[in-house]
Amino acid sequence: MHAYRSHTCAGLNKTHVGETVRLSGWVHRVRDHGGVLFIDLRDHYGITQVLADSDSAAFAALESVRSEWVIRIDGRVKARDAALVNPKIPTGEIEVYALEMEVLGPVEGDLPVPVFGDVEYPEETRLTYRFLDLRRDSMHQNMMLRSNVVRWLREKMWAQGFTEFQTPIITASSPEGARDFLVPSRLHPGKFYALPQAPQQFKQLIQVAGFDRYFQIAPCFRDEDPRADRSPTDFYQLDIEMSFVTQDDVFGAVQPVLQGLFEHFGRGRKVHADWPRIAYRDALKWYGSDKPDLRNPIRMADVSEHFRGSGFGIFAKLLETEGNEVRAIPAPTGGSRKFADRMNAFAQKEGLPGMGYIFWRKAEDGSTEAAGPIAKAIGHERTEAIRVELGLAEGDAVFFLGGKPEVFEPVAGRARNEIGRELGLTEQDCFRFAWIVDFPMYEKTDEGKIDFSHNPFSMPQGGLEALMGDPLQVYAYQYDLACNGYEVISGGIRNHKPEIMYRAFELAGYPNSEVDKRFGGMVKAFKYGAPPHGGCAAGIDRLVMLLADTTNIREVIMFPMNQRAEDLLMGAPSEPLNEQLRELRLRVVPKEA
Repeated sequence: MHAYRSHTCAGLNKTHVGETVRLSGWVHRVRDHGGVLFIDLRDHYGITQVLADSDSAAFAALESVRSEWVIRIDGRVKARDAALVNPKIPTGEIEVYALEMEVLGPVEGDLPVPVFGDVEYPEETRLTYRFLDLRRDSMHQNMMLRSNVVRWLREKMWAQGFTEFQTPIITASSPEGARDFLVPSRLHPGKFYALPQAPQQFKQLIQVAGFDRYFQIAPCFRDEDPRADRSPTDFYQLDIEMSFVTQDDVFGAVQPVLQGLFEHFGRGRKVHADWPRIAYRDALKWYGSDKPDLRNPIRMADVSEHFRGSGFGIFAKLLETEGNEVRAIPAPTGGSRKFADRMNAFAQKEGLPGMGYIFWRKAEDGSTEAAGPIAKAIGHERTEAIRVELGLAEGDAVFFLGGKPEVFEPVAGRARNEIGRELGLTEQDCFRFAWIVDFPMYEKTDEGKIDFSHNPFSMPQGGLEALMGDPLQVYAYQYDLACNGYEVISGGIRNHKPEIMYRAFELAGYPNSEVDKRFGGMVKAFKYGAPPHGGCAAGIDRLVMLLADTTNIREVIMFPMNQRAEDLLMGAPSEPLNEQLRELRLRVVPKEA
């Protein structure tokens, strides 16, 4: 017999009754029923119930074992009594009568994190003892889901005619919208490599080299501020690039892959096949976000004209300043003062004094009347015009926010989501996707400078001619895919012409010499015959997060950093040895007090 097991803890059934078997695994749970011990033995594959009574030679030894000890059991397979069958597990019709037990790995002291049950522990403790946290069934299932998603995507991409290539991990710094992780060079003192924020330049060079449909499950490294849906250090993405394609071709290649992925792993949740295309500017106007959650049907509207010169002085005065506007958030079925008060409380939590509102109710004469301070201030004609424009009726409400859109839109977007949840309007158990297109090529920084608003390697719509006018009016062939309020894909049609690239970077403050210095390899390649090409990248971690129905990305990463970008298990980041610093000719400058 094998030294450790003849079967896994999920491999036994009624056909094995009477056989002598050997199992190894972790003690999941011990139950002492007064002279009879029941032990749930767990391994990667499942759980088998082991029992021992006072007649068993293994009984005395089994009395000493505790949760999470690793043991080996030799025993005889017995059929469970019909009343004791557990249909929830594959081994539920049998149990193993223990004849012999060996301790392979005892536990020293108490467990810092419980494995059995659903007890919630602080995340810092869970990450410090991640090897225990990962033994929990929910975490184990999340990691298996992730592994299966990666395998499924890889197989699907090969089936779609894509070829997998690996790109370098140590490379040069590149402006991808986040901070680089720098790696000092021992052989070239004073110079640094960078970990790639994405394989962007390399995958474009693969197209120039003539390999066409490329993909990679690529590790990416960005020194970012952490948040619940983003890792602060590294992540994986399904990286895609294709030659001789338009934006429509990229969409056509991606949709069946992700549609199929969510149908396969979505556990019965509906996956809507209609993926609308929404311009970036419209996404902000309608949803207050460039990654809208379309499960919520509420669409906001600009109602500035209804308040301009009106009796509601706050908004009327605000609209005298160019660039300000008033946005309406419809709230179907929210027409009560009680609900208006709840939304005002929400606004106050967001740092606002409140939100203006109107709601419609039945009047004493049976007609529909508008209620609320704003309705009184602007009068029947204006309130009726707002109601008709928004398609509202008796029992409905509308909330208002005003000012500069770039300031209030994030709050408006969160208010829209809150209203959808509170009123039960947001569709459950489904996935809704939307392509966000026509991103602005440039934006103005707080210092008043022009900078890239997104990927600097995207092709401007209109080509070189578009770059001769106002940069803030230039749109890029840049697109994102949103799903249920999260960005899951970002991509674009690439700028493959050197003269357009030079001009695009010039507008962002990079002279030609700087472009040659930082992107010399790609610029050189484009001068030797570059095909039109484009692609995208899908965040693996975020896809799995959605499929696992969690809002914390650390729940689907095997060994994540914490919120402060620290690895509590391995002790990273750590201070280097003096010998290492001397070898790299580096000196650490003490932090100022």
